[in-house]
Amino acid sequence: MEKIVESFELYGKQYRLETGELAKQATGSVVVTQGDTTVLVTAVISNQEKDYDFFPLTVDFIEKMYAVGRIPGGYLKREARPSDKGTLTARMVDRPIRPGFVDGFKREVHIVCTTLVVDSINPPDTVCVMGASAALMLGAAPFDGPAACVRIGRNPETGEFIVNPTFEESENSDLELTIAGTADYISMVEAGADEISEEDMLAAMTFGQEAIAAFCEAQQRFLDRAHIEPREWPVHVADPAIAERIAPFEAEMAAALRDADKQARMGKVEELKNRIKAEQFTDEELAAWKGDVSAELKKLEKKAMRAMVIETGERADGRRPEDIRPLYIVPGYLPRVHGSGLFQRGQTQALSICTLGMLNEWQRLDTIDPAEGKRYMHQYNFPPYCTGETGRMGAPKRREIGHGALAERALIPVLPSEDDFPYAIRVVSEVLESNGSSSMASTCGSTLALMDAGVPIKAPVSGIAMGLIKEGDDVVILSDIQGIEDFLGDMDFKVCGTEKGITALQMDNKARGLSVDILARALKQASEGRAHILGAMLETIAAPREELSQFAPRIETIHIPVDKIRDVIGSGGKVVRGIQEETGAHIDIQEDGTIHIAAIEGPAGDAAKAMILGIVKEPEVGEEFDGEVVGIKDFGAFVKLTPGKDGLLHISRVANGRVGKVEDVLNLGDIVKVKVLEVDPNSGKISLDRLDKPEAPAGSAPERGDRPRREDRGDRDTRPGRSGREGRGGNGGNGRTPRRRHEG
Repeated sequence: MEKIVESFELYGKQYRLETGELAKQATGSVVVTQGDTTVLVTAVISNQEKDYDFFPLTVDFIEKMYAVGRIPGGYLKREARPSDKGTLTARMVDRPIRPGFVDGFKREVHIVCTTLVVDSINPPDTVCVMGASAALMLGAAPFDGPAACVRIGRNPETGEFIVNPTFEESENSDLELTIAGTADYISMVEAGADEISEEDMLAAMTFGQEAIAAFCEAQQRFLDRAHIEPREWPVHVADPAIAERIAPFEAEMAAALRDADKQARMGKVEELKNRIKAEQFTDEELAAWKGDVSAELKKLEKKAMRAMVIETGERADGRRPEDIRPLYIVPGYLPRVHGSGLFQRGQTQALSICTLGMLNEWQRLDTIDPAEGKRYMHQYNFPPYCTGETGRMGAPKRREIGHGALAERALIPVLPSEDDFPYAIRVVSEVLESNGSSSMASTCGSTLALMDAGVPIKAPVSGIAMGLIKEGDDVVILSDIQGIEDFLGDMDFKVCGTEKGITALQMDNKARGLSVDILARALKQASEGRAHILGAMLETIAAPREELSQFAPRIETIHIPVDKIRDVIGSGGKVVRGIQEETGAHIDIQEDGTIHIAAIEGPAGDAAKAMILGIVKEPEVGEEFDGEVVGIKDFGAFVKLTPGKDGLLHISRVANGRVGKVEDVLNLGDIVKVKVLEVDPNSGKISLDRLDKPEAPAGSAPERGDRPRREDRGDRDTRPGRSGREGRGGNGGNGRTPRRRHEG
């Protein structure tokens, strides 16, 4: 294929699609660019069909550090496991691409997005969806494209929407909506917002759908120039006899599904499926048809569940579409931890634990994004036992990272600023039981944990997962979906927010023809559900605790002049380490002179603060101190005023009367009350006077009349420049012959 380049401008930004030069052995390959940010997106379709009961699509987003001119951190100095942001970007590409493939396509598909250049102005993630769509269509894949993804920001002052905002524009936006799909329907939504209304969110989604259509049109122009050769891909079609034998069991399947207990329901359904296999198929047929029988049984389960909801308005657990499962809420569930909250909704249970730490305990990020780290960390764990299963446990999976990121995004808008609350905050949500909507349970549980920890959040946040059953023109929106409604339904729509508005949103849609009217209904019903859950939460804890846990560190912030930082740190950190060892407090010093002091016990923090302020304090004339004698010389004593400042107490001021030796009055380690007499403006030297002068000891200094007379001290010449050797006998008394002057 010859090289093809399509450059275009949309919504004030420059884009380019290119193919025919790089990675030509892939099924499809596209270089996609926004500004100077450049990503190579490849798609490869396997030549072998797999006997899976799911579509085998894999998406990898590869963050190359050379793209931003950096060498990777760590010992190996090469890219290893993807960062959380890389994992989230891979999920963002997967979710809108997966539903676009034709049913029955069972060949493995691998999409790889490799960052070649990231200009630190334009993010590389959203354009990857357009690149993946174009790469698949260049390979004539059985894919319903073009598809695209856009990020929608908003200028909070003008209310104007921004398409694919730069990093800087995103910083100033009160909305971050990522929306993907085709020109005809929306397949994926991800959003974070600063408590915006349902109406504003709906307007942003409508605008985003229009922007997607514009990008799909530009992509189609690029594809039209490529002269793509059509290709017939084998699509697996099951033997019609399988469906004919299974269809009569729909009523029995519907009866098996009517059980509020997840494990009991799954047991009944599995028992029915095994009986159908045994009664309707021979061992030879089961071996020949392999996964087709299991796939058809799953279709039967889906059909029975959906018909139940559409025809009767009743769900598997007996609820009506808008009903919320029973709630069980306990803030402060665990002792000693800084904050905790147990949140249970039906058979979904999450225990969230909050830990507070110094700001220097923030999470540092080694990624291609400009962000260096984050102060708030929300982590979500989904062990096998929470669904009654066995399995291996290790590094978090993509789903766990994604759910944790959603809860994190939901709570960030209500967190206090660093100035008001100078803590790093980590919340861990342990999912203990799961039957749908565990990410929303972790969001609610984490709100409880933050409030229990005494974090002064602006407003409490609740969340709910909405579902959709759509058969033709019949549409039913479900509140608080359980697992079966997620797996067999058409939509998983999670909405989080405060009483004021939405803070986070996520949607995956499997139903084509999802209209704005349906989205509006879903948002309204979600708002009602969130309000019900939030009310139940506030009955158990109405506001954040007024005091932090006794086990949480108390952090106090002070500010010192920048030129005093070195005095506080000391040579090689000696001074600050000494303060920490002596007081037990932890000290974090920033480049701008901000110092955070953390201690479990108040006196330790107070002592560390006093020592730091003492180091940077400049004594003033007239100020009084109780100082320690730290040095003694013939001419006086040095008194320690502050940890970083000493002053000179002259020998004439150590006592009333004349003192021959300072040691007659003072010893090292003595504490004396002194007053600052003078501070030299050039050298900074400090002169002191003693306020509690004692009388000079008798005999400490000889009286003037008792001193030897000059004549008794010899005939030394004590004038300046004289050696005083004269009069000591011959030639100065040393037997040496004086030098003679050279005479002209």
